[in-house]
Amino acid sequence: MALVKRVRKAESYFGQVVIGPPGSGKTTYCGKVYKFYKDKLNRKVEVVNLDPANENMNYSPKIDIMQLVTVEDVMKNLNLGPNGALMYCMEYLEENFDWLLNQLVEIKDSYLIFDMPGQVELYTHHGSIKKIFQKLEKLGYHLCAVHMVDSHYCSDPPKFISTLLLSLSTMMQIALPHVNVLSKADLLKKNASKLDFNVDFYTDVLDLNYLLDLLDEGPFTNKYKKLNAAIIELIQDYSLVCFVPLDVNSDKSLLDLKSAIDKVRKLNIRHFFSLQSCDVHCYFLAFKAQFLKPCFYISLFRVFLTLWV
Repeated sequence: MALVKRVRKAESYFGQVVIGPPGSGKTTYCGKVYKFYKDKLNRKVEVVNLDPANENMNYSPKIDIMQLVTVEDVMKNLNLGPNGALMYCMEYLEENFDWLLNQLVEIKDSYLIFDMPGQVELYTHHGSIKKIFQKLEKLGYHLCAVHMVDSHYCSDPPKFISTLLLSLSTMMQIALPHVNVLSKADLLKKNASKLDFNVDFYTDVLDLNYLLDLLDEGPFTNKYKKLNAAIIELIQDYSLVCFVPLDVNSDKSLLDLKSAIDKVRKLNIRHFFSLQSCDVHCYFLAFKAQFLKPCFYISLFRVFLTLWV
């Protein structure tokens, strides 16, 4: 193990950690981007499946957590539900980190794509996934979190606000260089006329006070005007979330996302404080999350205090 650490510190490996809620298109994206990098960019690339319930992969993973543990086996043997079993699997992987590392050591000169589970608790407050990738970062793996959310949430203001809170909370918890993605962008553009605002409003996360007006008019959300205003204020105070639209069937869209990932990975502290606000908005650095995380949870607590005021 000590020898592995010495070797890894002398080398650098790059990749992306594909995270997001169920149904956001993570596995589909992993398969598409694998073929894109390999066939169109002539780049060595491997996919690592870390979803212990992923039975419908459209790629052949180089490393598969299902050879170590599966959700089905955990549910059967430990009498857990699907969510509890998935969290157990991630804790089991953390405890058996050497199993993962010993296989990663065998992958030479390849870009890595980690296909992750879809349970949001794993990225908002559970610690196992964060600790696993912190260990890899220390061993020379330079990774970027690609957080995918379904673009259909743009069609409903309360759902879009929830998506923004989820993205912001995930950025704080995972603490990796981070790119937020609106998946299925082809459907978003196709149905743009049905949205309350144009597509750029949702990708760039423009003035959310316009959404506040819609929330105050909603049949359910109009009862919580103070809470709505506090949530909007929280998101805009941090001003860190925006989205890259993605159509996995478009090479141009995949290339645009690749450029965003490469850019966020190259940024450093000296660059961060010289960036324009729009760059900070889209390209969020891991070290910055560590400074803001305590303030974020204090702010979130104050938001929910409005329910009792």
